[in-house]
Amino acid sequence: MLVYQDKLSGDELLSDSFPYRELENGVLWEVDGHWVVQGAVDVDIGANPSAEGGGDDEGVDDQAVKVVDIVDTFRLQEQPAFDKKQFISHMKRYIKNLTAKLEGDDLDVFKKNVESATKYLLSKLKDLQFFVGESMHDDGGVVFAYYKEGAADPTFLYFAHGLKEVKC
Repeated sequence: MLVYQDKLSGDELLSDSFPYRELENGVLWEVDGHWVVQGAVDVDIGANPSAEGGGDDEGVDDQAVKVVDIVDTFRLQEQPAFDKKQFISHMKRYIKNLTAKLEGDDLDVFKKNVESATKYLLSKLKDLQFFVGESMHDDGGVVFAYYKEGAADPTFLYFAHGLKEVKC
């Protein structure tokens, strides 16, 4: 199994259990998230509750909650939305910090394509949700989520060059 950690914070943000598609010449990864029900499992033991005096709501689990698999699995923390000025400021700082961690071909590809990736995100800014890793590190990478038109499940966007592949 491969886990992808944020190069700046060390937080786990993704794994190979969630297939990705490359966007913006490989600078962004797009990953499909899914709403899942989490909580105690209702086990049918073959008993007939109505014959045994059980109520209509017996077997209903009040502790079950709907969560997004990626957010839950990697304990992502939702952050307040950025306005355009805050987003640009954050991206400048992120690009500077990440560029210092890159070298060779990765650095060249990132520098060449990060502007178009940032513009792509900026075009979706009003629809984006913002998540950070579990440590909530100030300079860590941000995971972006949005709903494609008509979609019931969110789509997540990651800066590929901000992720470090770790074999587990």
